[in-house]
Amino acid sequence: MSPIKALKRTSKTGSVFTCIHRLVVIFFCLFNLFPLTTVFAEAPTPTANKIAAKNLLAKMTPEEKVGQLFLVTFKGTDTTTASQIYNLIVKRHIGGVMLSAENGNFPASENPAKDAYQLIQILQKIRIDAASADSSIDCIPLFIGISQEGDQFPNDQILSGLTPMPDAMSIGATWNPEMARSVGAAFGDELRRLGFNLYMGPSLDVLANVPSNGTEDLGVRTFGGDPYWVGEMGKEFIAGLHEGSDGRMVVISKHFPGRGGSDRPADEEVATVRKSLEQLKQIELAPFFSSTDLNNSPESITDGFLVSHIRYQGFQGNIRATTKPVSFDSAALSQLMALPQLQPWREAGGVLVSENLGSQAIRKFFDPTGMSFDGRQIARNALLAGNDMLYVNNFISTGDKDAFDTLTKTMDFFTQKYREDPAFAQRVNTSVERILSLKYKLYPKFDEKTILLPEASISHLGEYEQVSFDVAQQAVTLISPNEADLQNVLARPPEMRERMVFLTDVVSGTQCQKCPEQVTMKVDSLQKAVLRLYGPQAGGQVSGARMSSYSFADLDQMLSGAANTETLSSEIREADWIVFSFQKISSDRPVSLAMKRLLSERQDLVRNKKIVAFAFNAPYYLDSTDISKLTAYYALYSKIPSFIDVAARVLFQEIPAKGIPPVTVPGIGYDLIKATTPDSTQLISLTLDLPEIQNPIGGVQPPTTAPTQIPLFKVGDNLPVRTGIILDQNHHPVPDGTVTKFVFTLGDEKSIVQQVETVTKAGIAHASFRIQASGLLEVRAVCEPAMTSQILQLDVTGTEGAQVTAIAPTPLPTQTAAPEPTQEPTPTVVPTITAGEIRARSFGGWLAGLMVLIGLIILFYQVTSHRISVRWGVRFALLTALMGSFGLIVYGLTPIGKPLPEIWNALIFSGAGGLIGSLIAWIWYSYPRWFSEKPE
Repeated sequence: MSPIKALKRTSKTGSVFTCIHRLVVIFFCLFNLFPLTTVFAEAPTPTANKIAAKNLLAKMTPEEKVGQLFLVTFKGTDTTTASQIYNLIVKRHIGGVMLSAENGNFPASENPAKDAYQLIQILQKIRIDAASADSSIDCIPLFIGISQEGDQFPNDQILSGLTPMPDAMSIGATWNPEMARSVGAAFGDELRRLGFNLYMGPSLDVLANVPSNGTEDLGVRTFGGDPYWVGEMGKEFIAGLHEGSDGRMVVISKHFPGRGGSDRPADEEVATVRKSLEQLKQIELAPFFSSTDLNNSPESITDGFLVSHIRYQGFQGNIRATTKPVSFDSAALSQLMALPQLQPWREAGGVLVSENLGSQAIRKFFDPTGMSFDGRQIARNALLAGNDMLYVNNFISTGDKDAFDTLTKTMDFFTQKYREDPAFAQRVNTSVERILSLKYKLYPKFDEKTILLPEASISHLGEYEQVSFDVAQQAVTLISPNEADLQNVLARPPEMRERMVFLTDVVSGTQCQKCPEQVTMKVDSLQKAVLRLYGPQAGGQVSGARMSSYSFADLDQMLSGAANTETLSSEIREADWIVFSFQKISSDRPVSLAMKRLLSERQDLVRNKKIVAFAFNAPYYLDSTDISKLTAYYALYSKIPSFIDVAARVLFQEIPAKGIPPVTVPGIGYDLIKATTPDSTQLISLTLDLPEIQNPIGGVQPPTTAPTQIPLFKVGDNLPVRTGIILDQNHHPVPDGTVTKFVFTLGDEKSIVQQVETVTKAGIAHASFRIQASGLLEVRAVCEPAMTSQILQLDVTGTEGAQVTAIAPTPLPTQTAAPEPTQEPTPTVVPTITAGEIRARSFGGWLAGLMVLIGLIILFYQVTSHRISVRWGVRFALLTALMGSFGLIVYGLTPIGKPLPEIWNALIFSGAGGLIGSLIAWIWYSYPRWFSEKPE
């Protein structure tokens, strides 16, 4: 062989060995540094919508960028070329529009839903046509937003044409997150069909304390008073909005960072929350953390926050220091966004929207005299504080003729600052990029076909009555008395011969300022529901002739001694049943106090009667004295028709009241904090905390006929344990973070060797204990005040390992006048594993299998390269490596226990795989020879 050929042969051989060496290194990393079931994290890369946003941003003019920052309102429905809203869309390039009943955007008509649809299509078409007429203008769709919170007036903007939906507190009373998801999906579907693409809500405020004089009463606009459950309901409602709208709805949760504990209503004055940041994390901020957790399903993550005009006293630990309204406090807002629970969400594109910059509260805060209001500086400060979009309604500077004048001057001021101040320009660019990214998330393409909706989309509205009825059935709550006493005081429903008087707090509202009044709960709403369900045409349980209905206004006049009220007085006196339907009771509305006045001032009229009260709002407006005068007191939380229907069914005992108050009710001594603590009477179940069987690659289920294997533990092993679902006093899973202790004792004397304190997640607590000595090991769990649990026993005395058994202690006896001593528990051996065992794959097993595989690769390469050729040596080596690594994959995914040790299992799988690979290579090499052909 010539020297040149020898050099080439050596170079080729060295190159082959280099490839094999790299292959070995890759295999070693894959099989030893990472579990096979791990999902490999890729370096974060910009999503398609972020890339599109960045590209579009580079082409936009300063005027276009500034316009995207503003979420505006306008009066009425005029969208002609002479209108202000037309000018703002075409010439000022605004980012979005909020529609509301207050501004007259939904006037009374035969079909208000269709009118809303047409208005929205026109607004979007204005932007599309402007871009078509001028190629220099980008066709960026508008955000069209609404705050539709349920329960009709005053929390809904569109009062007819859509399905009347329940409010947040009624959903909270079901304690069922699936209900929140269903209602959210209904909202998302119907609003999307109209063309809305931005939902201002839900409220994630925690109503931790019952409102008192001067404090803000968010009432039924909140899911409740427990941070964990508000978060659970909130994220499911958000998921429903995204799913129901087919991903075409931006969700802006409010009122960040939480105003449930504010000291006054936030509409007229800037309110204050007196809590430290640590306290805020535990209560107010907790639901927002739930809605921004990137580990949750993508649809349950909120798109943005509405940043509230709330001051926080003691925010940084100094109780004497008070922040500015957090929407204007860059230091406070930056500190909040830097929290580990919020920072990843913010970096992923979470958007901050300022609360209304034209609110009366902001005017008073910046100028208590009311003489000066500079909209330009207000908007600038809000942007520099960290808000991305600036919501402006009734935004009028001192000296300007209207909001349009102030808004255009503010945009001109921003544009000038953009051109002159690079730091300000960068701040604008950052926010606009977030906004554009969110719009690309809604519309992959900014064109007419994608943005506009066909009129057929509104053909299926008002079809979610069953969702509302399901919520009503699960929400209706017996406040007083308890269920056992109810059987004594109300043993039967009303009968045909009995007289009934319905007294109703009538509520009405208007679709717009000039629209006719619409009554959302009429004086005879409940009476009509009773007659429809139980009257002569439906079983004949009651007669309409023996029923009458009056309003609280009528009752108030009677109590005040007004003329012509004798009939009402007489009917109340002769009635067998008095049924109250009331809502929010407030001294600001004297008529709402009529029921309390009747019960306290005219006991002669109500004595010896069955008095039933239905709260179609929050349940905490009656005190203990008022409640003591009622035969039965129920909470419905919402006044929409399906809830009135359920009230009638409850009155006639057709359905039970299954709901539980989601807020504290002082009148009956119901404390929500205490109610969500663990139930002291429960037996906490314990079991081994072993991983679930993972499906192999390809989704093939493991065989279900494999024999059950009981795990064995010995000294030196870790014993993983977990509880079952720990229930609170309402018999729901305890909130996340509930402290649980695992107690490990060893020996016959039950000496405690370790206590592990952990917290619950989804009602379950986990712990692990390293067995360090032989003897009888016992494990118990305590979640105060729940002190009784199953006992796991493990007799670690031999070298082969011991099996865990579960002992169910004898239940504690119920309390009696003379309690008997509790008998000793009878041990019952219960297998703790019901499926094939999965053994933890040890490092030694992986290493042994890998070494065998490397040895086979080198062996087959050396033999075949010397006896056949280098080319066939490489082929043998690669096929051996491929099949051997597949053998290691099978080893990692197959549940294997006895009879072979862990290392032998790895050796068998990797070796068998490598031999199969070499066999395939040999067949490949030999096949042509079988037909007398010379192989390559």
